Amino acid sequence: MKKILTSSLMVLMVGGFFSQTAVAQDAGAALKTIADIVASLNHFPSDTDKAALAEIEANANLPQGVRNMANTVANISHAASAEGKDQMAAIQANAQAPDFAKALAGIIAGVNHVPSDEAKATLAELFP
Repeated sequence: MKKILTSSLMVLMVGGFFSQTAVAQDAGAALKTIADIVASLNHFPSDTDKAALAEIEANANLPQGVRNMANTVANISHAASAEGKDQMAAIQANAQAPDFAKALAGIIAGVNHVPSDEAKATLAELFP
């Protein structure tokens, strides 16, 4: 009985690890998509970009910060809205957010019509 319980517990732990890994991979892919869209922004996202961002925003398996980034970028019209900038500031202030996510949030908040050349270079480095 103890062996069966131990085996079951190991399966759950390994399954939990892989599902966390899958979520992390999904979040990484979502952040890459967002970064690529930000790098190509020209005043606002294209309809195709908005559709991709809507998919990210609707994915309840992704962290809320990633979904907030998608929403903020989808609603950029020359610049992020005040609400979007507040959401990006919250990500930047979050001690648990990885540095690359904080950098992306800062770039999103700072877009003014188009991302700067420096922002594009940073995105290319962080999200190759």
